[in-house]
Amino acid sequence: MVSDEKGLPDSFDAKTGKNIKWVANLGDQSYATPIVAGGKVLIGTNNEVPRDPRHQGDRGVLMCFDEKDGRFLWQLVVPKMEDDPYLDWPKVGMASAPTGEGNRVYVLTNRGEVVCLDLDGMANGNDGPFKDEGRHMTPHGAAMIQPGPTDADIIWICDLVKEAGVHIHDQVEGSILIDGNLLYVNSCNGVDNTHRVIRSPDAPSLVVVDKRTGRIVARDNQRIGPDIFHCTWSSPSLGDVNGRRLVFFGGGNGICYAFDALGSLPPAGQITDLHAVWSFDCDPAGPKRNIHGYLSNRRDGPSEILGMPVFCGGRVYLTAGGDLWWGKRRGWLKCIEASKTGDITHTGEIWSYPLGRQTCSTPAVYDGLVFVADCGGVIHCVDAITGTPYWTYRADGAIWASPMVADGKVYIGTRAGEFDVLAASKQKQIISSVETGEPISATVTAAKGSLFVSTMTHLYAVAKQSGG
Repeated sequence: MVSDEKGLPDSFDAKTGKNIKWVANLGDQSYATPIVAGGKVLIGTNNEVPRDPRHQGDRGVLMCFDEKDGRFLWQLVVPKMEDDPYLDWPKVGMASAPTGEGNRVYVLTNRGEVVCLDLDGMANGNDGPFKDEGRHMTPHGAAMIQPGPTDADIIWICDLVKEAGVHIHDQVEGSILIDGNLLYVNSCNGVDNTHRVIRSPDAPSLVVVDKRTGRIVARDNQRIGPDIFHCTWSSPSLGDVNGRRLVFFGGGNGICYAFDALGSLPPAGQITDLHAVWSFDCDPAGPKRNIHGYLSNRRDGPSEILGMPVFCGGRVYLTAGGDLWWGKRRGWLKCIEASKTGDITHTGEIWSYPLGRQTCSTPAVYDGLVFVADCGGVIHCVDAITGTPYWTYRADGAIWASPMVADGKVYIGTRAGEFDVLAASKQKQIISSVETGEPISATVTAAKGSLFVSTMTHLYAVAKQSGG
C-alpha cells in the first residue's frame, strides 16, 4: 500500500475539473480498485450503464481504458450466477482488482473463475488457446453473442467452483499474487444463503494455479472451511524470511497462515498440499464452536481477516475483527514476528492495537509508521515498531478502502464520498478533504504521475496541474 510516485496532487475537484486529467463513466456500482498495467487502466464495475448494446442486463464487467486519455478500449463481460442471488449478489458487478504482468492480466470474476486475459483485448485477434469467448459472455439459454473488437480476449479459464468445489458467497473479491509461473488465489469459499451453513467445508481457501495453463497445482490443507464465519476475502502476499520464501494468507476463520512458497510443480494431473509454516489466531478469546450461532451478534462472536497481510522488516502487519455485516463491532491491528514456526498465537504477537470498529483495511507501512482505517471511518497512525498510537482522524463516512501512501501523503476515500489527503507523518496534518458527491469503496492507485480514484460511477485520473 505504498507507492514511490512523486509530484502527486494534494486535492482535486470533480465539479470544477481542478487537477482532473480525465474521467471515465463506469456502471453504477464499482467496488474494485483500479490497476494500471502496460499503459492501460483496468477496473471492475457492473453493467447498469452498458458500453455495448449487445450486453444488456446485470453483468460483472472488467473495463479497460487508455491510461493517457481515458479512452475506452475493451471489456470482459461475465453473466451472473443465476441459481441463487447469494452466490453473485445483484448489481455488485466485478469486485476484484486484476493483476497485470507483461501482456497478460489475471482476475477473479464474479462467477468464481480465475481468468487470464490478453492486455490488448480482441484488438490483436483471438490469441487462444481459449476460443469460446462468445459462449462465455452469453447468459444461459440466450442466443450466443459473437465477440467484437471491444470484447476481452480470454487466454484460459480456471473455474474454482467446478474444479476446486468452492461455494462462493455474495461476491468474489481478491487480488491474485504472482510468483514466477504461479498464481496464488483466494478461493472466496463461504457460507450459503442462510449464512449458517458451509456447503463446501472441504474446499480450499487458498489455491495455486499455473499461470501458463490455468491448471490448479496446489491448495492449502488446513481445512479452514468449517470455521469460516462469512467468506474468505483476504488476498495472499509474499515475503522472504531469513532466506525462506513464505506466502501469507488471512483466513475467513480469523487465523493468519504462512506457507512455504511452492518450489516446483507436481506431476500433471496431481495437486499438492501447501506446507504450513505457522499459524496465528488473531482472536484467541473468540468463540471456536457454533460460530454461526453468533450471527448478527454485535457484541460477541468470532473474527475474520478481510485485508491483506503485509510483510515488512521481518514482521507481518494485518487487521482482523468482527464481520462488517454480521459480526461484533471490534477490530485490531496486529504485528506478528514472521520467523517463528508452528502455532504462534501466543508467541508470535509483537503488539496489538485496538481499532474502534471492524475493518476491511490492508495496512500501509511507511517510514516506521503504519496507517490503517476502520469501518467506523477512523484513520489510525501507529508506530510500526511498538504499536504506539500517534494520531487518529475521523473522516465523514464509513471506510471500506485501504490507505495508499505516496509522495509523503496518505490518500483514502469514504463511503460518504469524502476523499481525504493527510500527511504521512507522526504529526497529524490534514492536507485536504474533498467531497466527491459519490461513495468511494475502492483504494486509490498511484501510477504514471497520477492518482486513479474510483467512485461508484466514475473513474478519475487525477494529475497535478498549475496551482494543484
